[in-house]
Parts: sequence; C-alpha cells; structure tokens
Amino acid sequence: MSLRIAIQMDPMETVDINADTTFAMAEAAESRGYQVWTYHPNDLSCLDGRLYAKARRTKVQRVPGTPALFEDYVRLDLEDDVDVVLMRQDPPFDMAYITAAHLLELLKGKTLVLNDPEWVRSSPEKLFPLLFPGLLPETLITRNPDEIAAFREKHGDVIMKPLYGNGGAGVFKVSAKDSNYGSLLEMFTERNREPFIVQAFLKDVSKGDKRVILIDGEPAGAINRVPKEGEARSNLHVGGTAHPVDLTETDLEICRRIGPALKERGLVLVGIDVIGDKLTEINVTSPTGVQEMKRFTGIDAAQLFWDAVDRRLQSTR
Repeated sequence: MSLRIAIQMDPMETVDINADTTFAMAEAAESRGYQVWTYHPNDLSCLDGRLYAKARRTKVQRVPGTPALFEDYVRLDLEDDVDVVLMRQDPPFDMAYITAAHLLELLKGKTLVLNDPEWVRSSPEKLFPLLFPGLLPETLITRNPDEIAAFREKHGDVIMKPLYGNGGAGVFKVSAKDSNYGSLLEMFTERNREPFIVQAFLKDVSKGDKRVILIDGEPAGAINRVPKEGEARSNLHVGGTAHPVDLTETDLEICRRIGPALKERGLVLVGIDVIGDKLTEINVTSPTGVQEMKRFTGIDAAQLFWDAVDRRLQSTR
C-alpha cells in the first residue's frame, strides 16, 4: 500500500545524511513509494481536540548540505490527511516533549503514531529499565546527598548523570576521591529539580557501549560505540566511534526480557545500551544507530521498521 507519512522532527535541513536515523527512515519510506511530510514540534497545533501540523512535503537526498528538497508548507489534518505519524524529535525530555506526546495521544484509534506517544511519555529512558530487575548495574535515583555519599562509599567510582538528559550531556565519572564531587553535586542540584541518577561505574565501558536496535520487540542487530581515550562517555555525539559487533547470548537474553513490554507498548523502534552484561538505558524517543548498523552488517533496520508498520496497519484493517 502507499502510505502518507508525517514526521515530527527537528529541522531536516540540519541532519547528517550519513548518520541520522530519521533521515534513513524517510529514505526507506520513499523507496517504498510512500509520501513523506516533515514538520517541527513547534508547528503542531490542536484546535478543539483536532490536530494540525504546518508541514512540507519532503524528498530526502544524499547530497551533503542539502539533505532534502521541500514543497510549500501546507496545513495537514493529522487525522484525515496522513496514515502514520512518526514522533522523532530529539530530547530533552521536558514539559514541551511531554506536551507533544499528550497531543499526539489524541490520534489514538485514528492515525497510527510511533513510537506510541502514551508510552514514550510513560517510559523515561533511564527509569524504564528499573522494571527489569537484575539487568542494570546497581543504580541510585535521588537528590539526597547522604544516599549518594553512601553509594560512593560502597562503589568507589560512579557515574552521575541527569535523569532526563540525552546524547551524553551532563554525564560525569566521579572517582572515589574526586575533589570536584562537591561542585558537581551543587551543579546537579541547582540546575535540575528532578532527582538524578548515580550508577556503579562499569569498567567494561572502555571496550565499548553496545547499542542494540530492536524492531517491535525483536533484536535486529547492534553496533559498538567505543569512547575516545580519556573519555568515559561513548556517545557518538561526543567523540565515540562506531564499530561492528555481534550480539552475545547475554544481549539476546536482555532482549527476550524486555521485548514483550516494548511490543505491548507500541515502542516499535528502540535502542538499548548495554555495557558488558548490563543494560543501562532503553531509548524510546529518537534512538540512533540505524545507519551505522547497516554499514557494518547490511541489516536495514529502517526497512524492518516499515515492515512492522505495515503489519500493524494490516492488523487494524
């Protein structure tokens, strides 16, 4: 079938054509003959309970500096004018993000929205893994300095990070005798009202932080993100490099544990982070790694995603 796709995303003009997953998803959609529109979250409106988007028909192209060609803006009725909406804007996972999810929930039962905004809103990427005991490194979520002090006393080196951050921003490795600890604690407390997350440092991160892509609850493949020398963060945004990697039996067992919940929640494209044998995050907002995985393995998760979309639409017809 020929589908009409609206993608809610950060500006397409700024994407990296060789790395951006949303670009790959649009490219795969166009290869199937689907029509694609894109719009920014700021251009989503709700009038009397009906959703509209100021959007442009978009044709992506692998041309450096010009990743897409656009037609004029139109006012799309997201209930009548499209078949699928992709919620793909990047975090931060703040009230603007949560509000966009609430609005897109109004399309439930009318237009397919993926990942399902109700469960994107209710599956924060660093809290969701807590539903699967035993998979995480020992993890503390708190603002209480006494709890953090006791946790550091037990584990020595720890990782401190914002509960709703992304892309490696604000992630710090704090050693057992780090003289900057007090300043870091003040910074976290002053900048955020939320609790923050403290985890036991996993030495295996030097070997890489594996990004596993799951499609509709099933593992598709993985890449290994290796931090640059002297860096505890392996995110590609902060200098980590992608390398080919195989899925281990431990990785597959993690996927078996979490896969049914992902499928049930309508979280069709998910990227999980695994260090050694521990799950650290379940990324459901705008997970990345699809293009790197295709280059290393030939597995096209973007096409697998659209296969899953087709199955979901067929099941509702």
